[in-house]
Amino acid sequence: MTDKKLSIPVLLGTPRKNRESGNVANWICGKMRGRDDIETQLFDVCDFELPHDNYGTEIGGDFPEWRDAIIRADGLVIVTPEYNHGYPGSLKSVLDLLLKEYIHKAVAFVGVSAGPWGGTRVIESMVPMVRELGLAVTFSDLNFPSVGSKFDDEGNLLDEAYNKRITGFLDELVWMATTLRWGRDNLSSKYHQ
Repeated sequence: MTDKKLSIPVLLGTPRKNRESGNVANWICGKMRGRDDIETQLFDVCDFELPHDNYGTEIGGDFPEWRDAIIRADGLVIVTPEYNHGYPGSLKSVLDLLLKEYIHKAVAFVGVSAGPWGGTRVIESMVPMVRELGLAVTFSDLNFPSVGSKFDDEGNLLDEAYNKRITGFLDELVWMATTLRWGRDNLSSKYHQ
């Protein structure tokens, strides 16, 4: 294996005003940057000026920073709240900008909710969609139920249990991303698109 860091961007999947998912995404990015095996970059669906009259993977070139980050990526972390048991349309729109760039790369989910479920239903609804994109889902999710009680007004984590949970979450993501990188680099192209 190589000593090269894994490139794993984080995508914050909601444009909602007063969103608390931003605290979660920023905390996760900080934890990822604190590791010596990951480099990361935070993308926010609010920063994408998405088209209203033309859509599909052919417009991915209109978003070169996202496209290039995903081409380089070994994996992806998606931080998303649950919207009526589903995912935000803006998140789906950003993911749909690309296709082949995701194939055989790991994806890990962070579910966020104001209530007690912690985004478990949004993660369940996203798994079939990201599989269609070619992403390989980790078995470890990170859930933030009652997210408003997990961070203070400055975005500092209040629940120390998450410091232990994030380690297992990222370890699984690193294992999977490393394994898939090896496969992309070493197996014949007949095994991947």
